[in-house]
Amino acid sequence: MTNAHHTEAIVTKPARSKGFIGRHFGVLSITLVFLILFIFFSAATDVFLSAENLVNVARQIAPTVIVAMAMTFVITTGQIDLSVGSIVGLSAATLGIWAVSGNGLVALVLTLAMGLAVGLVNGALTAFGRMQSFIVTLAALTALRGVALFITEGYSTPIDSPFLVPIGQGKFLGLYTPTWIAIVIVALAWYVFNHTRFGRYVTATGSNAESLRRSGVDIRKIQMAVLGMTGFAAALAGVITASRLSSGSPNSGTMFELEVITAVVLGGTSLMGGRGSIMGSAIGALTLGILSNGLVLLKVDVYWIPIVQGLILVIAILVNTRLFSRFSRSGS
Repeated sequence: MTNAHHTEAIVTKPARSKGFIGRHFGVLSITLVFLILFIFFSAATDVFLSAENLVNVARQIAPTVIVAMAMTFVITTGQIDLSVGSIVGLSAATLGIWAVSGNGLVALVLTLAMGLAVGLVNGALTAFGRMQSFIVTLAALTALRGVALFITEGYSTPIDSPFLVPIGQGKFLGLYTPTWIAIVIVALAWYVFNHTRFGRYVTATGSNAESLRRSGVDIRKIQMAVLGMTGFAAALAGVITASRLSSGSPNSGTMFELEVITAVVLGGTSLMGGRGSIMGSAIGALTLGILSNGLVLLKVDVYWIPIVQGLILVIAILVNTRLFSRFSRSGS
């Protein structure tokens, strides 16, 4: 009897290990990449490991982390949102315009509500209009940037509101306010994604939408809700960016969607839908943050940074579609 149990333990332990690696391959691989880059830049530059530099990196990457949380929900449902960068620009511009009225709280509420409304319109056109999210948000990407440039005539609007400026520049317990906001958003997104019925519906929408629909769930509302989330998150990112710079620029968030999608895919979320990781997306965003910071500290030409990020996105998609499926099969 004892020998039988002993034999069973020997047989099942490797299988369990493979299963664990298969389920968490995305998070494990991006964590390994993050650690390698962290150690490399720590050894290559004297400034990288300083507390001041790390605190600044955490603040700069906060908008990407925040939007990557919502984008994880969107991509897990099998959709994509290409309009987040333009929503950041429009939100920054409108925040500056509305802040001129003198009431920072009203400007903040109106800006966040506008972002949520834009996201819900994207979602309604996709879910109820039966249009592909790629097409809808690609059109929104162009149109919203045009609106931002039109209402500002291309100029930035200074922001000096004592209510709004601390959102991007305030500090608490050694960390800037955007970092604390990002930490709260990550915790909230992790809980909703992993421990609520809505989170399970999001994964099921991407993996087997027809079965979910037959069980009585309106998947169109799920699809619309997650695109509303990215609209709200992008507006929040626009508020943080504008308040950090004390200026609402319509050009804020240019190419931001590429950075967010790269972070999410790096973290192991499948572009085909049905599989996502909140922690993976957060670590993916942090990896992009220290990569950009480390390359700047090494005095690499800034024009190389988006090139490197684009190459990383291609490699991530390759790993995502090839290696993950292999580990999943071996672990199952």
